[in-house]
Amino acid sequence: MRPALRPDAVLVQAVIAGALSFAHLHDLAAAAGQSGWKAWAYPVSVDLLLVAAWRRLRSDGPSRLAWCWFLVALVASLGANVATAGFLDLANPPALLRLGVAGWPALAFLGGTLLAHASSPDRAGDRMPVPPAPAAPAPTPTPESEPEPAPALEPDTAPALPAADPAPAVTVPAALVDHARKVAADHEARTGNPIDTDTLRARLGVPPHLADAIAAQLA
Repeated sequence: MRPALRPDAVLVQAVIAGALSFAHLHDLAAAAGQSGWKAWAYPVSVDLLLVAAWRRLRSDGPSRLAWCWFLVALVASLGANVATAGFLDLANPPALLRLGVAGWPALAFLGGTLLAHASSPDRAGDRMPVPPAPAAPAPTPTPESEPEPAPALEPDTAPALPAADPAPAVTVPAALVDHARKVAADHEARTGNPIDTDTLRARLGVPPHLADAIAAQLA
């Protein structure tokens, strides 16, 4: 079930105050020479400008544009309430009052247009700029420490290296030695020079240590 409607004291007070302000604006416009529907349109214009400026303040935050037109509408509404309280002779209104009432439609149209169609950069420019956060200081480089030199070994404490074993004797087969002699004789017959170890190793296709052993036997 929907809850029953209950009167709200704040809402009732707002309706009464709005009705009184509306009536005062109507009476002031009628006294300034605005008759018929024109006199009723003035309070509507003032109240709408006041509401538009207040809505702009609530939605976009404080700005010079919204505060300017909010104060203009508030002065117009408050001025009408004070003027109709006997401070002015509404039967013979001053020329300045007639001028203000006659120029109000253009002023209200300008304010409503600016409040409704102001671009975002303008709204951003009205706010206070936020200073950038300070940059973090660069880290100070720490000097690199040099490695400590290793302690030198005393001559008498240095460990003695084991003596290298003598290279084992290479045994060359007799058939390989005979073949090497033939190769050496053929090389000397063709070139006139005795064969060297590198050439002998290349002709026989043997490893270096075996070629040295064969050359030693051919010498």
